[in-house]
Amino acid sequence: MPESIQLKINHVSIIVNNTARALAFYSGVLELEQCQRPDLPFPGAWLTIGEQQLHLLELPNPDAGRQGPEHGGLDRHTAFFVSNLAALKTKLDAAQIQYTLSKSGRQAIFCRDPDGNAVELIQDPL
Repeated sequence: MPESIQLKINHVSIIVNNTARALAFYSGVLELEQCQRPDLPFPGAWLTIGEQQLHLLELPNPDAGRQGPEHGGLDRHTAFFVSNLAALKTKLDAAQIQYTLSKSGRQAIFCRDPDGNAVELIQDPL
């Protein structure tokens, strides 16, 4: 029998149209910290999320013009635990970022970044 393997997520990459605008959302609103990024032939930024990273890639979007469903839970999305969902809702409201509540009844909300990428924000149970 072959040896088992263990997988862990290292990073998630999303395509953005404007790195500075995306950073205003991911660093400014969601408070993710930017980390060192190697010299690559295109703009972007890397952000830390615990031991994992979020990579913002400023590249031509192969899905340009695609209209996703209004509720991000029905679309491709990246999900984050958040320590204080109520405080985050206040920040989203102040930034005039629309969101929808989880349709499953969980303490979670869905919003979209400035480029339309869906984001799920879940109250961390710990």
